[in-house]
Amino acid sequence: MFAPFFERSEKMKIIDLITKNSLSLSFEVFPPKTQMGFESVKTATEGIAALKPAFMSVTYGAGGGTSEYTLDIAKNIKAKYGVPTLAHLTCVSSTRETVDKKIRAIKEAGITNVMALRGDVPPSMENCDRSSWDYNYAIELVRELKEKGDFCIGAACYPEIHPESVNQKDDIKHLKEKVDAGVDFLTTQMFFDNNLLYNFLYKIREAGITVPVVPGVMPITNANQVERAIKLSGSFMPQRFKSLVDKFGDDPSAMKQAGIAYATDQIIDLFANGITNVHVYSMNKIDVAEKIQGNLSDMLGK
Repeated sequence: MFAPFFERSEKMKIIDLITKNSLSLSFEVFPPKTQMGFESVKTATEGIAALKPAFMSVTYGAGGGTSEYTLDIAKNIKAKYGVPTLAHLTCVSSTRETVDKKIRAIKEAGITNVMALRGDVPPSMENCDRSSWDYNYAIELVRELKEKGDFCIGAACYPEIHPESVNQKDDIKHLKEKVDAGVDFLTTQMFFDNNLLYNFLYKIREAGITVPVVPGVMPITNANQVERAIKLSGSFMPQRFKSLVDKFGDDPSAMKQAGIAYATDQIIDLFANGITNVHVYSMNKIDVAEKIQGNLSDMLGK
């Protein structure tokens, strides 16, 4: 007999999901910043989970600022909807004791998928002496996760270049070291020109990086997101996208519709070019996730 769906989903590793031939979408959500916001975030993440994506990832705030809620949201999604979850874990500025405690909590929650990230340095610590920190790079967290559990480990990559890297060749060299330390799959930072991804995939395969890569697509639904997207990822904005923002940026409803259409078009092109899994940075927006999935329903078989 087959195990119940929820029981199977608890043990489901994302590497097994993304190596299937069928097309799929996953969504990213974030936990609340405070306890007061927990219920509204819970409602939003449940609405996205009800769409039955391939999996959902739950982020972890800068410096662990919202870390106490990451597992609460991930556990709720998994228990209530049977959707496999990917819990983010960052290590920068954390002590080994703190990270060990978080890893044990993840194991106790029955979550087997972890996104291992260095994380953003909190603004208050940007000018601190980091020589005494227990962690400075994600590779250190990857090694620790490999030692402490049977986790499916994801890591981040940048189709253009990591903002702190000297050049792309150096960036890919460090990415391979991170993958060789035990990464099972990679998820990309957002990008707005698919050709950048295709070129990146060619280069990393040439460098010997063979793990699956899940492209990350960010639907820009208001003009204010553009500046933040550039700051976070240094993303190149193609003229086609700039024209869209110039035309519709002052009309919130039109901008949302145009942003969803642009992201949908990106995903269709990715699917058409052999990509089977795409991760959508849905930012707790149920309507955005629902509309993108609806636009792709026949391709996804939903």
